[in-house]
Amino acid sequence: MSSREKILAAVKANQPDSTALPDLSVFETTEQGSLQKFAEVLGTIGGKIAYVSGYNEIAGIINSQYGIGVKIVSPLKEFKELITDNLDDLLSIHDLHDVDVAILKAHFGVAENGAVWITENEMAHRVLPFVTQHLAIVIDAATIVSTMHQAYDRISSAIYGFGTFIAGPSKTADIEQSLVIGAHGPRSMTVFVLNANSGTAK
Repeated sequence: MSSREKILAAVKANQPDSTALPDLSVFETTEQGSLQKFAEVLGTIGGKIAYVSGYNEIAGIINSQYGIGVKIVSPLKEFKELITDNLDDLLSIHDLHDVDVAILKAHFGVAENGAVWITENEMAHRVLPFVTQHLAIVIDAATIVSTMHQAYDRISSAIYGFGTFIAGPSKTADIEQSLVIGAHGPRSMTVFVLNANSGTAK
């Protein structure tokens, strides 16, 4: 018997007793996520929220908040009049180094931690939500789920190459436990919630 076979045999002979998997039904719920809780948690982690009726209102807020002379990019056709640089004309990924505002749409938000789920199909470029100075995310109020368990159930059957949960702007508290916003990524994150009045979330 070779050394490899001896090792594998020893491992097989010393397996722990089988243990039943934990019951996860306690996390199951059919309730829609609370928009109020989502907003509260997002605020505690440095993010901002704005309730809007449509894309024109979002464009108006971004114009008034950041003014003229800033580099704004977005793959969303609804903002074609607002963007200053077309992502389709990008020659190199390094040309995104000076983006001031990126506007992206997320699939849904998670009430328990204020995160939004977004895949590369919505990012246009994977690096975009992490290199921009300010991140603007658009979600529909009806898509907010209560917990991460619901979130993972929702994405488990989806097909995508890359996806990520983003919760608020970049931040760190490594130094003296003092929270610093915009440490190594976006300095701000604003979530624009569409149809907040027509949704059932409270």
